[in-house]
Amino acid sequence: MNNSSALWYFESVNLYQILCPHKVKTMANKHSYNYYQKDQYIYFPEEPATHIYMIVSGRVRLGHHQDDGKEVISAILTTGEIFGELAIAGEEKRTDFAQAMEANTTICPLSIEELKALMKENRELSFKLLKLVGLRLMKLERKLELLVFKDARTRVIEFLKDAASWKGKKVGFETMIPTRLTHKDIAALTGTSRQTVTTILNELKEKNLINFDRKKILIRDLDNLR
Repeated sequence: MNNSSALWYFESVNLYQILCPHKVKTMANKHSYNYYQKDQYIYFPEEPATHIYMIVSGRVRLGHHQDDGKEVISAILTTGEIFGELAIAGEEKRTDFAQAMEANTTICPLSIEELKALMKENRELSFKLLKLVGLRLMKLERKLELLVFKDARTRVIEFLKDAASWKGKKVGFETMIPTRLTHKDIAALTGTSRQTVTTILNELKEKNLINFDRKKILIRDLDNLR
C-alpha cells in the first residue's frame, strides 16, 4: 500500500470505526443518529462548527456558493467517510455547506469536546486526524489548481488520475476505481457540465484508455492516460 492509499484508508475506514460513538462502548448509549432526506442540509455556512460528522449510510456533498450565486462542489462523500473535520483545526463557523444527496441519509455526529477526550486517550487517533485534515487540504489545493489552470478535458483526466491515486486498486496493469459518482457528480467536482464529462469519458472509452459502468471506472494504463 503506497502512502496516498494509506491516507485514504485512514480517512475512509479506520477513523469511522474508531470515532462513531455507536462503536465506542462508553458513548453508545448517549448518542443517536441524525436522519436526512434528499437535498436536506446538514449545516450551512456561518453556522457554529461544534461537531464532526460520519456517514453511516447515503451520500453527502460539500460545497459553497460564490458571490454570483454559482454553486461550487468541493467533495462528494459516502458511507464511512467523515466531514466537518476543520472544526478540529479551530474553525469556529462553517465556511461551506453539507447537503444530503439521498433519501434516509444517516449521519453520526460527534462533538468536538467528545473528540478531544478521545484524542487525549489515543495518540494514534490524534495522528490519523492530523493526516485526515492534511489530506483534505491537499485535495482542495489540487482541485483549485485544476479549476484555475486546466481546460475541461484535462480537468476530467486529472480527476481520474487523482481518484486512481486515492482509491484505485491495481489489477495487473489496470487500475480499478470503485465509485458511485455519476457523470453529473464528476461534472460538479471538475467545474464542467454533465454533457462535457459524458463526451470526454466516451472518447476515452472509444480509445480503449478506460472503461466504466455505474459502480466502477477501469483505467487501462495510467501512464497512457493523456
